[in-house]
Amino acid sequence: MSRPRAKLIENFPGCPVEATLTYLDGKWKGVILFHLMDKTLRFNELRRHLPAITQRMLTKQLRELEQSGLVSRTVYPVVPPRVEYALTPLGSTLKPVIRALAAWGDEFVFCSPEGRELRISQALSAPAAVLQA
Repeated sequence: MSRPRAKLIENFPGCPVEATLTYLDGKWKGVILFHLMDKTLRFNELRRHLPAITQRMLTKQLRELEQSGLVSRTVYPVVPPRVEYALTPLGSTLKPVIRALAAWGDEFVFCSPEGRELRISQALSAPAAVLQA
């Protein structure tokens, strides 16, 4: 968990949005949870899904997710060691949130080789009176 945001919680203890974001804080945590939503994955399988992440960062983010109780880590006593990651029951409760983020991104974020940009749908560019009807 990132410390700066965690410190902010102490100033606003009643804010559930800020409190929830402390568990998802980090560039990769949401994406990791997205890939673990439907199946258990081994470390290298996760790395293949996230080619831009370093091994060190993936390890760090997985440890934080495990520490918060959202992801479980299972080590099998074989040679070479086999480690699998899966959502815990608590982590599974975030599936609707992750799906909502994915749906919003599908609708409003355009990814190109030059970068990402928000796109405004036709319904949102209509006058406010039309949207309220």
